[in-house]
Amino acid sequence: MFRYIIRRLLISIPLLIVASFLCFGLVNAMGDPLGEWKLQKPRTPAEIAAAYERTGYNKPFMERYVDWAGDFVTGDWGESVVPGNAGKPVKDELLKAFGVTLRLILGAELIALLLGIVVGVIGAVRQYSIFDYTATGISFAMFSMPLFCVALVLKAGGIELNNWLESIGADRWIITAGPPGDGFGGSFGQQVFQYSGAYILPTISLVVIQFALYSRFQRASMLETLNADYVRTAQAKGISEARSIFRHAFRNALIPIITVSSLNIGAGFGGAVITETVFSWSGMGKFIVEAITKIEPYQVLGFMMLTAVFIIAFNLIADVLYAFLDPRIRLD
Repeated sequence: MFRYIIRRLLISIPLLIVASFLCFGLVNAMGDPLGEWKLQKPRTPAEIAAAYERTGYNKPFMERYVDWAGDFVTGDWGESVVPGNAGKPVKDELLKAFGVTLRLILGAELIALLLGIVVGVIGAVRQYSIFDYTATGISFAMFSMPLFCVALVLKAGGIELNNWLESIGADRWIITAGPPGDGFGGSFGQQVFQYSGAYILPTISLVVIQFALYSRFQRASMLETLNADYVRTAQAKGISEARSIFRHAFRNALIPIITVSSLNIGAGFGGAVITETVFSWSGMGKFIVEAITKIEPYQVLGFMMLTAVFIIAFNLIADVLYAFLDPRIRLD
């Protein structure tokens, strides 16, 4: 197992190198980060030359890539380059936003995964039952709804709930503008009340879409496993239905859902962009939207590389879990 993990980590190195080069090329195609600055008012050639030298954009493409990649590996993720906002370290701001988004995504993914597995397994075991038809209908309805529509509907519903709570003399609970950067204050009970009000709507909006995906995958995988020869043989030998399901079928049926969820966690940053924009969260969503709007190349690069590392890490975790779930998989 240890050798396998080391081998997968070594394979990840060239993947990250290729990803970094592609990311740098795409960011370079965004345009000149100093273009708007030059048009705001007349600039002297000396001012323009000094600005390009400061940002490194006076160098050829490959030289800028090598300089950036070398600094990135050593922990220097660059600085903002747009005048008026220049000089701010990318790493500190990005990691702060990453922490906010990570808490939201991991919580939503865990809830969606647990619900999806439970509903998918029950739907497969009780195929064509009322529960199966109901779960299938709800899943397809959730899966067909755009994420921004779900978030907007939930936000409107949260405002109405606050108005109703206020009308009966209770405190407003739902927070639709995201938690403050320095956190909530007060007693432990007050903090639980405030944090739950801030997290509930964004979490539900992410859970709705992911649950629909996971439940459908789990149901299909479980049905395929239940119809496998080794499960039928186990049942023919007199093993109880519950034991044949959970000991022989369930573990193997989890393998496809692990693949989907490991890829989906990295892709969840895309959903977080929409969710955080709707609910005004100061996370990765707000960070990347502002970075693209201002054409801040090193901020966009930091976002893309952090996402790439996150995806590769969860793929490695998924590969290790395969061996735990299915002993037939040889790792050495």
